[in-house]
Amino acid sequence: MSDMNKTLDKIHTSGSLGEQAEIFHSGKGNVSGFPSPALIPLQDPILTANGKKTRTKFCKGNRNNKEGEESFSASVPNPFPELLPSTLSPLVSECLWTKSSATQVIKVYNEDNNSKAVEVPTDVTARDICQLFVLKNHCIDDHSWTLFEHLSHLGVERIIEDHESVMEVLSGWGMDTDSRLYFRKNYAKYEFFRKPLDFFPDHMVSISTETNGVVDHSELIETFLKSSTCPEIHGYLHAREQSRKSWKKFYFVLRRSGLYYSNKGTSKEPRHLQFFADFSDNDVYTVLSAKKIHGAPTEFGFCVKSSQCSSARDLKLLCADDEQTRTCWITAMRLLKFGMQLYQNFIQPHQKQKASPMRSISENSLVAMDFSGQQSRVIENPSEALSVAVEEGLSWRRKSCHRLSGHGSPSSAQNSVPNIAIHLTQPWFHSKLSREEAQRLITKQGPIDGVFLLRDSQSNPKTFVLSLCHMQKIKHFQILPVDDEGELIYSLDDGHTRFTDLIQLVEFYQLNRGVLPCKLRHHCARITL
Repeated sequence: MSDMNKTLDKIHTSGSLGEQAEIFHSGKGNVSGFPSPALIPLQDPILTANGKKTRTKFCKGNRNNKEGEESFSASVPNPFPELLPSTLSPLVSECLWTKSSATQVIKVYNEDNNSKAVEVPTDVTARDICQLFVLKNHCIDDHSWTLFEHLSHLGVERIIEDHESVMEVLSGWGMDTDSRLYFRKNYAKYEFFRKPLDFFPDHMVSISTETNGVVDHSELIETFLKSSTCPEIHGYLHAREQSRKSWKKFYFVLRRSGLYYSNKGTSKEPRHLQFFADFSDNDVYTVLSAKKIHGAPTEFGFCVKSSQCSSARDLKLLCADDEQTRTCWITAMRLLKFGMQLYQNFIQPHQKQKASPMRSISENSLVAMDFSGQQSRVIENPSEALSVAVEEGLSWRRKSCHRLSGHGSPSSAQNSVPNIAIHLTQPWFHSKLSREEAQRLITKQGPIDGVFLLRDSQSNPKTFVLSLCHMQKIKHFQILPVDDEGELIYSLDDGHTRFTDLIQLVEFYQLNRGVLPCKLRHHCARITL
């Protein structure tokens, strides 16, 4: 990872991001439930309180006003005079939220399919919207929140990149189409910068440089970001023939100039390569329910769509044999289209954290304390600290079990009911979710190592299932309840490692891999499928 960052720093020029100012720091802006269409222009601003026009100075956040131009707004000074207009984020001050700015109302849907309407400037970006909703929804900003463009009438969706103008995206929507913006997590959005070889298998990538085709860990992403080079992505894909419902398998090649397929086996000779699409005016979308809607041979569908396309007949539909292959193609197309801008989007939040460091609340900044005596003391012995933490956790669970058992069941079931009920409020538990729905849910939120959820077993109602993503494949592990001398315990490894409840089990495997292929890292939130 450090080698890759050093290499990327060579091609990343300082000032390209411009140390942009913090946006939405005050959390202002109209937010309310709004059942109207996704995009509603507001009326022209009204006169000020005294009814007189005022002359405004140039406000860096308002691209529509020029210096000395008359406006109905009050004069608002620039709070960041040290920043040049070329490097200033469009949302740097509260002047954007005054009625003098060109604003519009957009509707954004959350993970639970509920919507909120927000009044935003017309030059708002996807990152700005995500930061606003992180503040309004009181979310933890772990840089995985993403804005999605969801086109229900076409059955497709895509990530709106952080730098993209939201209004430009909305301008391509038809008035009578069911198109939506979704705000939800996507853990895989920039994971390819951290672990490029997980996203680009050796058999699908070749680099025609002095390395004789050997793919280097840091060189792989660097070649994508350089305008003069590009790794060649190649492999078999199913393609739906235009104006037909039939699918045919071709050997595809992705190069800087576009996407091609070979009409003669795996030949890459120019006379055998047929042009399929470029990405100057096209975007890559994930196809939802590819088998059901388009008759695809697998569910791993994606497509290339132009900004002017409004009909499913105009989509250039493709289908991969597995999730890893689809992710490789989509990621390569994103890098090919946006290049260095994606890397700037990736490092920008981390640069802001370095510029304004906050107090760390990591494990290194916390100490174990003992308050049992007359005077408090720091527990320096790690073994003692661990035993105290375990005992405190068990004490908390016993209290929780006592509260739960006091509200319901007969005494004969009091020991088992609390253990079953205590996990129901946890964000990682999804109750009645089928195997297929669990796989779709994990895929929607980014199929990277450690994304997980727990659910009820469909085949055995008395057991639970841990669904975990590893190497872009989703595996399912049965959690068996075991009766241990009248006490119900849970185990993933036939009783070798035992837990009193599912919360304890999840906490253990978040810290230890155990019998799992990887640790539990990111839980799947509840979203509407």
